[in-house]
Amino acid sequence: MQIDWSKTPLVPVIAQEAETKEVLMLAYANEDALNLTLSSGFAHYFSRSRERIWKKGETSGNVQKINRVLVDCDGDSLLYEVSQNGAACHTGQKSCFFTTAQGEKISEPVADLTAIYSITDRLYHTICERRNADLSASYVASLFAKGENAILKKVVEEAGEFALAMKDKSRNDAIYEAADLLFHSLIALAKMDISPDLIRAELARREGLSGITEKNSRAESGAK
Repeated sequence: MQIDWSKTPLVPVIAQEAETKEVLMLAYANEDALNLTLSSGFAHYFSRSRERIWKKGETSGNVQKINRVLVDCDGDSLLYEVSQNGAACHTGQKSCFFTTAQGEKISEPVADLTAIYSITDRLYHTICERRNADLSASYVASLFAKGENAILKKVVEEAGEFALAMKDKSRNDAIYEAADLLFHSLIALAKMDISPDLIRAELARREGLSGITEKNSRAESGAK
């Protein structure tokens, strides 16, 4: 491949349905992701938010079988011609490009993926989609417009309300406030483009470690 990875560690990748030429999605690949794509025959990408390589369809089963990989004339972007199994988009749409610049939906989902992706993942994606929505119609967009301090203030506020609900030993209030806290924490994470997948990875790293051992390891490494 005519890509200088020392200059371009990540390149944009367009996935296109080989038969219909429909554009399905835009993602990114590093050299390892491209090599996995070429060796396995299935599309692999590098997720900037999750900071790892992922195989398309690894969770949903909606894999992309590679027909051909093309590199552009400047050697800084790729085209995957694929046979898409099911929906390419996490929303259940065949293509990720189903909304006009004016906000009009031009197609309907071809699959229901709610049983595949967790509510946390779906909520995070919804938050990311709405961050630039109409301020008068979206609470998420209005909160993003107010800036980082407003978002973090809401996280602190919701954490306090959750703690009070726990102190009052009100199960219903605790559940309600915990949901509010999680929702606003996801907004804060979206502000920094931190995927919930990274939080799960950190929890997995800690699994089997005592709290004291884990805390001491962070102190030794200088982590806070």
